Amino acid sequence: MKIENAVVLITGANRGIGLAFARELLARGARKVYAGARDPSTIAPQPGVQALRLDVNNPEDVAAAAALASDVTLVINNAGIAQPGGFLDADSEEVMRRIFETNVFGVLRVSKAFAPILQANGGGGLLNVLSVASWVNGGELAAYSASKSAAWSLTNALRHELAAQKTQVLGLHMAYVDTDLTRGFDVPKTSPVQIVRRALDGLEAGADEVLADELTQHVKLAMTATRPSYLPQQA
Repeated sequence: MKIENAVVLITGANRGIGLAFARELLARGARKVYAGARDPSTIAPQPGVQALRLDVNNPEDVAAAAALASDVTLVINNAGIAQPGGFLDADSEEVMRRIFETNVFGVLRVSKAFAPILQANGGGGLLNVLSVASWVNGGELAAYSASKSAAWSLTNALRHELAAQKTQVLGLHMAYVDTDLTRGFDVPKTSPVQIVRRALDGLEAGADEVLADELTQHVKLAMTATRPSYLPQQA
């Protein structure tokens, strides 16, 4: 997948990682970026960017986006939500359903709508923004972590299903990124620009998966340790 002259759709493009993707794609020579957001007025005007209304939880929005953006060659599923809390909290079922609707079913909904478009335009690429939380769940972000595990599995399945039409599928994993989503967390964070650059470097190199920071790389390697990284670690 090459960025130069690509036509890209980004979900959740009005801030954070989505906004960083839009800027970096244009800097690398993308021909057009469709920037999707629930409220398109939140997309800052810039040359090469076309704002469009896209709530990934709304099938009508997704269908309208697919009808409009029929020239897309790369889809970036970035829209996502999070909420602190464990599975034993009183509202955990409600929270889990709401988070899965965006982080899993939203990804599926957009991917299904744009798969035929990618095929018609030569295959192209699908990049799903996942997380180190795909592999570890300490309970602080229980529903979010579970949703990213499900999205990881979805990404792996789509990679197989889209192989015949020559669509490259890349899963992007990282730990904490310095965005609005992590504003309340006092932890080391990586800038969204760094994450996006590593993701696009991996995409152009033909990668299936990008581990975009050191912590994520460590966690993935430690999954096969004597005491894997997804289990509580002993002092």
